[in-house]
Amino acid sequence: GVVLTHGNLTAQIEAMIYSWGWTRNDVILHTLPLHHVHGIVNVLMTPFHCGATCVMLTKFDPQTVWSRLLNPVGANDGLRINLFMAVPTIYAKLIENYESNMRNNQENMYMGKYVKNTCQNRIRLMVSGSASLPQPIMERWEEITGHRLLERYGMSEIGMALTNPLDGPRIPGSVGHPMPWVEVCIAKPNVYAKWGYDVIAQGNSSKTVVSPGMESEQGELYVRGPNVFSEYFQRPDATKRAFTKDGWFKTGDTAIYENGVYSIMGRTSVDIIKSGGYKISALYVERHLLSHPQITDCAVIGLPDITWGQRIAAVLVLKDGADEMSLENLQRWAENLMPYYQVPTVVRYLKAMPRNAMGKVNKKDIFATVFPEFNRSSRTIR
Repeated sequence: GVVLTHGNLTAQIEAMIYSWGWTRNDVILHTLPLHHVHGIVNVLMTPFHCGATCVMLTKFDPQTVWSRLLNPVGANDGLRINLFMAVPTIYAKLIENYESNMRNNQENMYMGKYVKNTCQNRIRLMVSGSASLPQPIMERWEEITGHRLLERYGMSEIGMALTNPLDGPRIPGSVGHPMPWVEVCIAKPNVYAKWGYDVIAQGNSSKTVVSPGMESEQGELYVRGPNVFSEYFQRPDATKRAFTKDGWFKTGDTAIYENGVYSIMGRTSVDIIKSGGYKISALYVERHLLSHPQITDCAVIGLPDITWGQRIAAVLVLKDGADEMSLENLQRWAENLMPYYQVPTVVRYLKAMPRNAMGKVNKKDIFATVFPEFNRSSRTIR
């Protein structure tokens, strides 16, 4: 378990209050589990800290959430929601519910205008986190509500570390800049360096400096500041491994600083695919695949390969009634969107993508269940 001090929690909470403009007049709708930093710190402790109001639902139900977001005076309590934070899966379910209701509503043109006007006028901020936000969900949500979702980056050990701006452009796939009082560093290992790494880019909420010759280079994201946890409970060895010699917490995520913003490329262990000398972000490939009109969900995984190191495999969920695509048809479509070396060479289909309560996919589990042929005795594909 992650040990957070009162000082850690205060730093995390006050950074969100400052970055996202929290006041005691805010009313947030809570639909998230309470075993995770998103549900506990972001959506429960933060409003308590600043004197705002938190309206809690016993469970997530799309129709109930829409009713609370659109009801002008609240449901039996007189509270009007003006803040909403959720995971991408919840936004996807809300979109599905909206589109289902619109199909069954003969006055759907007027209903669509009502939903958009209400959300634009009454809700000041909508945030997405805990998993990568697919661009089609971001774009469709903006069409429906008029809100471009604010993406941010955080984890249990550090709270929120990077965020897109409250006011200003929010670039799809990016997580903006460091939160107040947070320092970040993108680094790559170097056993000959003083601290065991070279700095690619380092920054705070004011500015980021890129090392000469390392522009647009990927590396592991390091974080330090008052928000960073003190230790893993009763695991001193794990705690020691999690930090550099000079005190940076190693997130285990690969990041890049490009065009003035930070972007998370994925977990280094499962989301960075090394194929034919290229380092490929599985999240980048997933974002493109999700723009296909027949694909509703996907996971991209690296499969061991004796020639290429790894091959790119796509596990897809299709819309109801859609026919499975051949690998060749998928590749022809994908080649118009991404470089040839990022196009999947293996495809599998599932009826539904297994996700946990926070909407995250465990790719190691998918690898084991969808590709059982890759066990210890058969580690390569030819």
